[in-house]
Amino acid sequence: MSFAALRRTLATSAAIAAAFTVLTGCAADTGSSDGIIRFALDWTPNTNHTGLYVALQEGYFEDAGLDVSILPYNNTSPDTLVDAGNAEFGISTQSQATFARAAGAATTSVIAPLQHRATGIGVKADRADITRPRDLDGKTYAGFGDPGEVETLQQIIRNDGGTGNFTTVTLGTSAYEAVYSGQADFTVSYFAWEGLEAERNGTPMRYFQYTDYGFPDAYSIVINGNQQWLKDHPDEARKFVKAVQRGYQTAADNPDQAAQDLIDANPGAFTDEDLVRDSQRMLAADYMKDANGVVGTQNLETWSGYSGFLFDNGLLAGPDGKPLTQKPDWSEYFTNEYLDAS
Repeated sequence: MSFAALRRTLATSAAIAAAFTVLTGCAADTGSSDGIIRFALDWTPNTNHTGLYVALQEGYFEDAGLDVSILPYNNTSPDTLVDAGNAEFGISTQSQATFARAAGAATTSVIAPLQHRATGIGVKADRADITRPRDLDGKTYAGFGDPGEVETLQQIIRNDGGTGNFTTVTLGTSAYEAVYSGQADFTVSYFAWEGLEAERNGTPMRYFQYTDYGFPDAYSIVINGNQQWLKDHPDEARKFVKAVQRGYQTAADNPDQAAQDLIDANPGAFTDEDLVRDSQRMLAADYMKDANGVVGTQNLETWSGYSGFLFDNGLLAGPDGKPLTQKPDWSEYFTNEYLDAS
């Protein structure tokens, strides 16, 4: 299993806009008829989802009087499913949520399980010729075809004094092996999965963290809710988000227990259970809590920083597929109103 698939955003912002134009035109469903709250995953179960499975295994949803169904992963993005009313909530990222919302998706981020960017630029640790981002000029990037990924890397390289000129090959989940084998020079990895896998497999990596080079931080994981459902079901929405927050808080405070809940909820899904535990420990230590030790909160500074970069570089398209000309009000893209702030 690779977290690369978490970056499965549609290939261009125009394509995203077209998809959401169709969906918002026909979506009338505002919730399942049997009262079940449907949650859409972005990939097969992994440690980005731990808090959800903790809430299930530990009975947090049951305590709140909620019936929650985790939808099997499919090739339709959670943003699309939530916008169309085919799920009430779904996993996303700040990047994906920004592209989707700009394109007309009726979604709002209600919780950020990961407070910081959990990815970085990865090169093999034994590459003496690549010690900082500006050394990536003229090299080959093994990428994923996500909107904004090349522009982001170019900016980081320029911030370090380079030109930002490199070759891109779109390889998806094969990107990591291409770097390990020397067929490509760099990629973008999740520290708490591919980073750990690389160490285990004898191909240790060196990472350049975006924020070390003046690039804005971002929420690696957010959970989006359907706006109409949130409006129509405020009590259920609050109970659901608080239960999920409780699950992720447990994952941050007791990572070993939480990792076991994830494993127990998905028997046979993980060939290396120690990797799951190590991944959850890393996320808990470095990425999940805000300055007050609370999981889930969001702030305008983080949304304005990275999402503002996407707008400033002309990468966001509206429902008509044309580039946005007016900067969005980023405060409308997220809410903390359903969270327990204590």
